[in-house]
Amino acid sequence: MFEGKLEKLKDGFKQLPGIGEKTAERLAFYLISQDKQVGLNLAELIHDSITSIQKCERCNMLSEKSPCHFCTDNERDKTSLCVVEKSQDVYLIDETGVYSGRYFVLGNLISPLDGIGPNHIYFPKLKEIVEKENIKEIILALNPSSAGETTMAFITSKLQSPERKITRLATGLPVGGDIEYTSSKTLASALTHRNEL
Repeated sequence: MFEGKLEKLKDGFKQLPGIGEKTAERLAFYLISQDKQVGLNLAELIHDSITSIQKCERCNMLSEKSPCHFCTDNERDKTSLCVVEKSQDVYLIDETGVYSGRYFVLGNLISPLDGIGPNHIYFPKLKEIVEKENIKEIILALNPSSAGETTMAFITSKLQSPERKITRLATGLPVGGDIEYTSSKTLASALTHRNEL
């Protein structure tokens, strides 16, 4: 059993996604046993990121500026909106080079079993953007899980209109899979061959 501050440091690492007991121990010991400047630099980077990164007022993307560079880039297709769960998905999709429209980050997926309903996603804001900005295509780039499917069904039922097309990523993403762990080649193919809902 660790003691005092070392225990707190280990517990702090365990709060991060994907970090278990052993990895938390290794990280804690690594930071403590390195030149103190390594840990202090990391602490400063974490502090600066937490205090300077915010949600974009338009799309909810985590960014240093609001509106973010995706929303202010006039070269991007303003009639196409790619809806994702989290900011990380935006970077993964944009990295493929296949999509050049704008984005919207929901922040969550509807999952009644987990107590997450439509009021836990940024749907009112999404609806406002779709209507005000005259969006012609909505691409639902959500994980093909039960929560992703539920969210896509909800959004489609609320935003379907003869004036706009709603599509989803093509198969290639496994059911229950996560966009985060998908190669850029697979993601590019899924975007290129997306299906209309």
